[in-house]
Amino acid sequence: MTGTAPRMLNSVIASLRIHRAWSVAAVTFVTIIGAAAFASLPGLLIDPLHGEFDWSRGTIGFAVSVNLALYGLTAPFAAALMDRFGIRRVVAVALTVIAAGSALTVVMTEPWQMVLYWGVLVGLGSGSMALAFAATVTNRWFAERRGLVTGILTAAGASGQLLFLPLLSWLVEDHGWRPAAITVALSALAVVPFVWLLLRDHPADLGLAAYGAKEFTPKPAPVPGTARRAVTVLLRAARTGPFWLLAGTFAICGASTNGLVKTHFVPAAHDHGMAVTTAASLLAVIGVFDVIGTIASGWFTDRFDTRRLLAVYYALRGVSLLFLPMLLAPSVELPMVFFIVFYGLDWVATVPPTIALCREHYGDDSAIVFGWVLASHQVGAAIVAFAGGVARDVFGSYDVVWYASGALCAVAALLALVIRARPLPPAPVAEADRSPRDCRMVRD
Repeated sequence: MTGTAPRMLNSVIASLRIHRAWSVAAVTFVTIIGAAAFASLPGLLIDPLHGEFDWSRGTIGFAVSVNLALYGLTAPFAAALMDRFGIRRVVAVALTVIAAGSALTVVMTEPWQMVLYWGVLVGLGSGSMALAFAATVTNRWFAERRGLVTGILTAAGASGQLLFLPLLSWLVEDHGWRPAAITVALSALAVVPFVWLLLRDHPADLGLAAYGAKEFTPKPAPVPGTARRAVTVLLRAARTGPFWLLAGTFAICGASTNGLVKTHFVPAAHDHGMAVTTAASLLAVIGVFDVIGTIASGWFTDRFDTRRLLAVYYALRGVSLLFLPMLLAPSVELPMVFFIVFYGLDWVATVPPTIALCREHYGDDSAIVFGWVLASHQVGAAIVAFAGGVARDVFGSYDVVWYASGALCAVAALLALVIRARPLPPAPVAEADRSPRDCRMVRD
């Protein structure tokens, strides 16, 4: 029975003459959606945990920051693990760890338990499901349309947010935060058999070439020394300027999205009298437009200068954040709707051009390099998740954090423009076109 579903799927796809790469991308998309519930919950937990346990927002923000930091720091090692043990095994284990960490939170009574269960376990599991997963699938299965596929897979997280945020906010407000945590655990577990039966590690497993490839590429042998390889790739990349520029811009990206808006938008809106379910629904609407913006960004990445795309994205995001403190109110007015649409289109539009620049500069190591760049994204997110909670405790509002993040986005726009394009290799010279001097150089 275990092999029946994959064989039936192969026969259906073959009859439709659809390259299997697209079905693998579809499985990856659904997997990321199913695992997205864990990313929707932290912002909904701050007020309930503060009310039940009297923990400060800084303390809760610290647990969230550990989650975000490990999400990023795990990613490069997860990419190397996928090269060693295969995508399917790594993702299945990661989903199980997420489910365990989320389920254990329902019995916690001390802050250190939240740090361990939600911060460490869910952070490690989600890090293995990070965007390095999407980058690995794209690099292995697609030789063409990589920007578009990257945009679609990146949008999966936003789609999951769209599906889970209204449900989780309703559970938190009407039934408490514990049923919401159990829902996250069950949703992660539900995806595991789907991954195990339908996801495949490499086109060569099915005797296929990657989509758009001109020739068949054998499956590479498993790469031993996972941790050593991840660190070696980091050390090589760290000697190049583009790595630090990409890491810097992506750290600001994380600070201005996951660390700030995803973690603190709901409690900030609630401070201004907005209902939690209403604020969570606005985040879900951001997810709707994020899908559109990210897929469009993937399409743009295949056609335009990726550095300029990044500069435009960061500049527009910074402008929108500077206006946000003036838009928060008990009810949703038209200017807030405009912000939600505008910010949503830009939410993770930065991912496809960032992955493309990693691929351009680092070739076969690009998935692991992007994992390290993603680590900087999550470190930036972690810092702001913690700093935002502390700022709220100290100043009584989040305004200073919104303004600081808007200014950081302007810095990211400038950094993106500094990244140099990698020069193309010189075109080969035909024998008939060589000058006599060229011929003497060849003979010498």
